[in-house]
Amino acid sequence: MTVGKRKIFNSFFQGLCRSMAFLAMAVLIVILVKVVTNGVGVINLSFLFKAPREGMTEGGIFPAIFGTVCITMLMIVLAIPVGVSAAIYLTEYAGKNFLGRIIRASINNLAGVPSIVFGLFGVGFFVLFIGRGMDKILGIPLLFGQPAMLWAASTLALLVLPVIIVSTEEALNSVSVSLREAAFALGATKWQVVRNVVLPQARSGILTGAILSRGAGETAPILFTGCAYFLPRLPVFTIPYVHIPVINPLDQFMELSYHIFIMATQSTNVAATRPIQYGTTLVLIALTFLLNLSAIIFRIYFRKRSR
Repeated sequence: MTVGKRKIFNSFFQGLCRSMAFLAMAVLIVILVKVVTNGVGVINLSFLFKAPREGMTEGGIFPAIFGTVCITMLMIVLAIPVGVSAAIYLTEYAGKNFLGRIIRASINNLAGVPSIVFGLFGVGFFVLFIGRGMDKILGIPLLFGQPAMLWAASTLALLVLPVIIVSTEEALNSVSVSLREAAFALGATKWQVVRNVVLPQARSGILTGAILSRGAGETAPILFTGCAYFLPRLPVFTIPYVHIPVINPLDQFMELSYHIFIMATQSTNVAATRPIQYGTTLVLIALTFLLNLSAIIFRIYFRKRSR
């Protein structure tokens, strides 16, 4: 192939890739414009801080916002220790041995499992096996063996585990080898190098991967593991004597994505709830944007500290 033909083919495929990128961006912009134009008129203080009423055709979505924030934070708390520990083992200890290859293949396969399968697994394993088993061992009425925020967050933690492991591996691998070698030369053990040298340098990438996980907008995994159709009260209980409200992980909850799904498919008057659907979608997008923004802020902050 002559130089001229190579230039033509290069320009053609470069322009094709650029067009596909702009097409994806245009689709995103159209969706955002549609949601914003139809949802911004619904959002006000009453919509954000009141419970739904009148068959969810009036009132607000505060219980759904509260439940979404709670389950996302609980999911991150449950997923980070397991994901970071697995990534540390794969990066620093396993290397390319047989066990490490098996674990990496399992993580890749886990990333391709449909989200509804995670939901069914959560019901069978967390609710029926672990929850009901704890009730039998403790000899108490049905308490752990029913859908709850704890089991929904555990299911979402499994869903986002591959994302956290891969992002943590990339953050650990980005740490310079010379830093490890310098620590070993000073007599540090393997764990001391990981704890005092590698993890502080990779902290920004680890936090970014954890916060940017896709669990906040998932609906299928929580359909059967703890989400409620209509629950205007908050999943909290008050500690006796001190009267301090805390989140109850064994209670059911409302969630924004599930709230949108219910209003769009199960409402008795879908047309009446359509403005609320757009408003709820806009709030969910805004919460996701805030999570992404917080991840970026954390990354910049810890990068400055590490320097």
